[in-house]
Amino acid sequence: MAYFKVKKGDQVIVTTGRDRGKKGEVLEVLRADNRVRVQGINVVKRHRRPTQANAGGIEAFEAPIAISNVALIDPDSGAATRVSIVEKDGKKVRVAKASGKVIS
Repeated sequence: MAYFKVKKGDQVIVTTGRDRGKKGEVLEVLRADNRVRVQGINVVKRHRRPTQANAGGIEAFEAPIAISNVALIDPDSGAATRVSIVEKDGKKVRVAKASGKVIS
């Protein structure tokens, strides 16, 4: 399985697709499918039938998008950046390639 540089809670920007340029927080990383769910991105609507537990109606939610279509946001400039993994003080940390700052 591949190593993902995007984690839950990261701020990302969408690089391709109908939501290109939008920013949001990663809600979930689906490792098996190489996809992520991002808050406010790729929102789809589904009609749900009423059940005893649910009133039904039209439900909107964020559908997963390919992890290759998002990039981490540089903490310095706010633009998209690539990420490298370096070892600092005996721990591996993610560093933005654009600014060289550590991504927390």
